[in-house]
Amino acid sequence: MTPRRPGRWSFAAVLLFAGTGVLRADDRHDHDRARAAVQAGEVLPLRQVLEALRRTEPGEVLEVELEQDAGRWVYELKLLRPDGTLRRLKVDARTAAVLGSRTRPEPVRPAPAASPAEPRP
Repeated sequence: MTPRRPGRWSFAAVLLFAGTGVLRADDRHDHDRARAAVQAGEVLPLRQVLEALRRTEPGEVLEVELEQDAGRWVYELKLLRPDGTLRRLKVDARTAAVLGSRTRPEPVRPAPAASPAEPRP
């Protein structure tokens, strides 16, 4: 099992407070802290952040993490864009403003299917 970084939550925890998902028992504390942050107005619900981003950042959401970075709540998202490139975003969880981004320069392509072995003569 890999060690956890303080202030970091899994995608499952983020989805649960947005209304879907399943949590393991050891994620309960993280989920409670994330829910409290939403209820206190410190964090926008993930659904609201994604709706705001769709206008400027098209693509399929592959991964989401919520963490505290220097006292600020930040959503880290990984998107697969329509052109096949992979884009990572850091988004202010209170305002949905994009704080930073990186794009993998080459499109993500599926691995070629293995061809059957040729028969030996």
